[in-house]
Amino acid sequence: MKWWILYLILAVVIGAIVAGYFFLKKKMEEKISLQKDLVDQHKVTTQILVLEKRMDKVDNANIPKNVVAQIPKIYKIKKVPIVKAKIGPQVMDLLCDEEVFEKIPEKKTINVELAGIFIAGIKSAKAKGKK
Repeated sequence: MKWWILYLILAVVIGAIVAGYFFLKKKMEEKISLQKDLVDQHKVTTQILVLEKRMDKVDNANIPKNVVAQIPKIYKIKKVPIVKAKIGPQVMDLLCDEEVFEKIPEKKTINVELAGIFIAGIKSAKAKGKK
């Protein structure tokens, strides 16, 4: 007789976990779509010379402190794709998605869509750098 109470409590807990998961997933998808819209509004095509690319923590990158303060905590803990590039006379560390990170050639000049310090996409690659 007491077993059905245990099963009922277990079912309620599992139902609450599933409902919470779907609620959080929906909320995260909304945030991601807002961020993508913001990046699409502010992206500019520019030419960069890729010096180095690595997976590293945001704290180890040469990124301004005010930008690091705006990055979500989860990205401060885990390693993110970082590209060290020369933009004009300036050498900067840039962030990008993992999909874009895999397509970026090292030691080459490429045209990218840049939104602040975030590489949104690759337009074209030129073979000017070392092989």
